[in-house]
Amino acid sequence: MASMKLGSKADAFQKQGQAWFCTTGLPSDIVVEVEDMSFHLHKFPLLSRSGVMEKLIGDASEKGDANCTINLKDIPGGAKTFELVAKFCYGVKHKITASNVVHLRCAAEHLEMTEQYGEDNLISQTEIFFSQVVLKNWKDSLKSLQTCGDERIIPHADELNITKRCIESLVAKASTDPNLFGWPVIDHDGPMQSPGGSLLWNGIRTGARPRNLSLDWWFHDVSSLTLPLYKRLTLAMEAQGIKQEVIGGSLEYYAKKYLPGLSRRKTAQMGLAAVDPPPDEAQKILLEEIDHLLPMQKGLVSTQFLFGLLRSALILRASPSCILNLEKRIGIQLDQATLEDLLMPNFSYSMETLYNIECVLRMVEHFMAIDQATDGASPCSIEDERLLGSPSLTPVTIVAKLIDGYLAEVAPDVNLKLPKFMSLAEAVPEYARPMDDGLYRAIDIYLKSHPYLADSDREQLCKLMDCQKLSLEACTHAAQNERLPLRIIVQVLFFEQLQLRTSIAGCFLVSDNLADGSRQLRNGLGAASQEGCWNTSVRENQVLKVGMDSMRMRVSELEKECSDMKQEIEKLGRVMGDSGGIGGGGAWSNMSKKFRFKFKTQMCSAQDGSISKQDNATVKLEKGRGKQQKHNKDLYREG
Repeated sequence: MASMKLGSKADAFQKQGQAWFCTTGLPSDIVVEVEDMSFHLHKFPLLSRSGVMEKLIGDASEKGDANCTINLKDIPGGAKTFELVAKFCYGVKHKITASNVVHLRCAAEHLEMTEQYGEDNLISQTEIFFSQVVLKNWKDSLKSLQTCGDERIIPHADELNITKRCIESLVAKASTDPNLFGWPVIDHDGPMQSPGGSLLWNGIRTGARPRNLSLDWWFHDVSSLTLPLYKRLTLAMEAQGIKQEVIGGSLEYYAKKYLPGLSRRKTAQMGLAAVDPPPDEAQKILLEEIDHLLPMQKGLVSTQFLFGLLRSALILRASPSCILNLEKRIGIQLDQATLEDLLMPNFSYSMETLYNIECVLRMVEHFMAIDQATDGASPCSIEDERLLGSPSLTPVTIVAKLIDGYLAEVAPDVNLKLPKFMSLAEAVPEYARPMDDGLYRAIDIYLKSHPYLADSDREQLCKLMDCQKLSLEACTHAAQNERLPLRIIVQVLFFEQLQLRTSIAGCFLVSDNLADGSRQLRNGLGAASQEGCWNTSVRENQVLKVGMDSMRMRVSELEKECSDMKQEIEKLGRVMGDSGGIGGGGAWSNMSKKFRFKFKTQMCSAQDGSISKQDNATVKLEKGRGKQQKHNKDLYREG
C-alpha cells in the first residue's frame, strides 16, 4: 500500500487510559474532547493550523475559561482521526495511507486547515496524495472507497466528491482489458514489472511475462464493498458501457458471497466459508437490490443461480415484485433449466402441495408468451445442442419434455388437485410435444396415486394426451392399462391398428420397388455384353431372393401381432360381458363382434394381397430364370 510520510519530529504523544498527553516539556493549556477520548494539548500548534480551532480557542478565552476545554463532536473519523490531525499540527512523524487519507481529508476540511493557516497544510497534503497516488492505483482506490462506507464519513466524502472520484477510478480500470498492453492495471506483490510486461530483477530484464488476466479479475475485490457502495459502482459501470455479461457475473459473485445456500458446492472453492452471512432482513434487502441491478436479459447469469435467488426470496419473504421478476428471468431461459431446478419445495404456511407448482406454472406461461411473440424463432445455442445431442430440438420442445418430467415427479403427491395438474399440463401447447409418451407416463402415475378419482375426471384427464402421438410401446402399455377409461383403451387399439396397416402398406411398397428395379435390370440386358448380362442376372436374382425372404418374415410377424390383438379384444369382451359393462353385455358383445369382423376382414384382405403379390413375384422370378438359361444355351451353340 502506498504511503506518504509527514513531519520530522519524534513522536511525543503518550496514551494513558482514555487520554492522550503531549510530552513536550510544557504544561498542557487546552483539553480537546473527541468522543470518549481526551487530548491534553497546547493552543498554539492547533490554532496555527486550523481555522475552526482558532475560533473555538478564541471564544473560550473571551469567556475567561482558565481550563480551556473544547468538545469536537462531529469531527469525521472520530478520535482516531483527530490523533493524526494533532500529530500533524505538532510536526510529529506519521504516514498518510489509502486507509486514512479519506478520514484525514474530511477532517481537515471540517477543521478548515487551509493554506491560510500555514503552508503545506493538511488539506493540500491529503489532496495531493489522494489525486496523484491513490487514484492512480487499483488497490489504493478500492481501499479508500471501502473507508467511505462508514456512515459518519460518507456524507463528508460525498460533499468533497471523494466517493465519486474513487468509483470513477475503479470503473476506468475495470473497463480496460488488463492484457491489452501486455501488463496488468492492478498491482501484484512481487518483482517490479517493466512497461513492456517483462519482469525486472536488479534492473535487468528477465524476459518473463506476467500471466494473462480474465475480464472477471476484479470480482473478488469489489465484493468487499458495502451494498450501497457496490450498488453505486455497478450503476457507474453500466453507465460506462461495460458488457452486461460482465456486470451480471459480478452480481452473481457478490450474491453468492453474502447469500447462503446459492452455491453450497462452490463455497469452499471460492474461499467464502469464513464469511458470516448477514441477518435475514439484510439478506432480504441484498436480494432485492441484486434483482433490481440485474438486467432483464437472457443468458447473463446461469439458470441455477436464478433458481437459487428465487428459493432464497421465497424463504426470506421478499417482495412480490422481486419474486415475480425472478420468475420472469427464469421463464426467459427456461429451456436451460433442469428437472432438479424445478423441484422447489413449497415454503407457504398452507402446505397444500409438496412442491411449488404455482411458480413453475407462471414460468411456463411467461416462456410460452415469449415463444409465441417470437414465433418460436429462438433456436438452441451451440452449447445446448452439444449437451442435448440433437440440434433439431427447439427450446419449446425442450421445455415440453421438461414439464412432462416435472408432472411425473409431482403426480404422486396426494394433495395435488386435478385442476392444478391439468393447468400445468395444458400450459404447454400441443405443437410443442412431438410425442405424448412423457405426458402419458405422468397421467398414468397420477391415476395410480389417486385411485378414487371419478370416471368423468379420469376421462377429462386422459383427453390431455393424443393417442395418435403415442409410440408403439406406449400403445401396448395403454391397451393393457386397467386404470385408463374404456373409451381411451378403444381409441388406443384403433390407432394401433392404423399403425399396423400403415406398416403393412409400407412393406408392400418396398416389394413393388424391388420388382420394378429387377424389371429395369432385365430390360437393360440386351445392350450389355454377354458376360455382363450374366453377372447382372445373378445379382438381380440374389436381391430378389433376399427381398422375398424378408417380406415373408415381416408378413409372418404382422400375422402374429394381429392374432395377439384379436385375442386381447376377445378377452376384454368376455370380461365386460360378464360384468355387465357399459350399456349391458349385449351392447358390448355386438360391438366386439363388429370390431372383430372388421379387423378380421382387413387382415384377411391384407394377407390375401400379400400372398398374391408373393406368388406373382415368384412366377416372374422363375420366368426370368428360364429365359436367361435359354439365352445362355443359344449363345453356347453359336460359339
